[in-house]
Amino acid sequence: MLGRDVLEELTRRGHSVTGTCRTPRAGAALTPMDITDRDTVLRVLGLVRPEAVLHCAAYTQVDQAQQPASVQIARAVNAEGTRFVAEACRRLGARMLYVSTDYVFDGFGTEPWRPDDTEGLRPLNVYGETKLAGERAVQELLDSFFIVRVSWLYGRHGRHFIRSVAEAGRTRGTVRVVCDQIGRPTYTRDLAGLLADMIVTEKYGCYHASGGGEYTSWYGLCREAYRLCGIKAQVMPVTTQAYGHPGAPRPLNSRLDLSKLAQSGFAPLPDWRDALGRYLNEEGL
Repeated sequence: MLGRDVLEELTRRGHSVTGTCRTPRAGAALTPMDITDRDTVLRVLGLVRPEAVLHCAAYTQVDQAQQPASVQIARAVNAEGTRFVAEACRRLGARMLYVSTDYVFDGFGTEPWRPDDTEGLRPLNVYGETKLAGERAVQELLDSFFIVRVSWLYGRHGRHFIRSVAEAGRTRGTVRVVCDQIGRPTYTRDLAGLLADMIVTEKYGCYHASGGGEYTSWYGLCREAYRLCGIKAQVMPVTTQAYGHPGAPRPLNSRLDLSKLAQSGFAPLPDWRDALGRYLNEEGL
C-alpha cells in the first residue's frame, strides 16, 4: 500500500527508482527480491547500487502474526529482513529509511509518544515486537538512517479500515467500531511525499508521522467517513475489551507527537479530515 505510492512519488519527482517485491505481478515493473533471503538482498542491492533505500516492506497481518505458525514469518520479514537490508546499505554506503509503527509502544497513558521516548517501547503483540527489532537492527548497523513511525495507514492500494467500514456500512444497518483506541489516520499518498522529502536530506534520526489535526478513535474515523460518503448506517461505539479482538492485543494510546518534523524543517502532513476527503473523492467511495 505505501510502497506503491512511494514508488510513484519518487518517479514523479524525477528520481531513478528501482522497486522490489517478493513476487511481482505480471506486468509490474518491479525487481524480484525476497528480503528474508540475505544472499538475495545483498546481490540485488549490490547490482542496483542505490544512494538510498526506502524500506516499506513488512508483514502487517497483526492478528495472524500471533498464531504459532506465523510468528517466525513475521520475525523473518520485519526483523531479519530489515537487518539484511540494513547490512546491504552499510556495505554500499547508502542511507536507509525504515518505516515503523505506533505498535512499538505499549499504549499506556494519554500523553503523545515522542520519537525519543524509550520507556513505552514495550510492544503488546508480535507485530510490534518484530517491528521494534527491525528498528534496533537499523540503529545497530547504520549511522545514516531514518526511522519513521506511522499510524493507521490507508490508501489506494490494498485492504484497510476505510474500505472495510465503507463496505460494511452499505450492507448493514449497524456497525460496531472500537472507540477507546486513540490516534490519527495517515493517507499513504501524503506520507509518500514526506518520505520523498526526507530521503534527500541528511536530517537523520527517528521521527513520527501521521495525518495532522486532533486525535480521534476508530469510531470517530468511521463516523467521519460515513458523513463524507453519505452512508446512513448506525455506528455503535464499543470498547476494545467488549469488541474482543480474536488475535493480537492493541495499544489504546497511539497518539504520536509530530513536532520533530517541523523542528527539522519538514512540512507536517495535512489534517486527517482533509486527507480522508481527498482519498474518498479519488476512490469514488
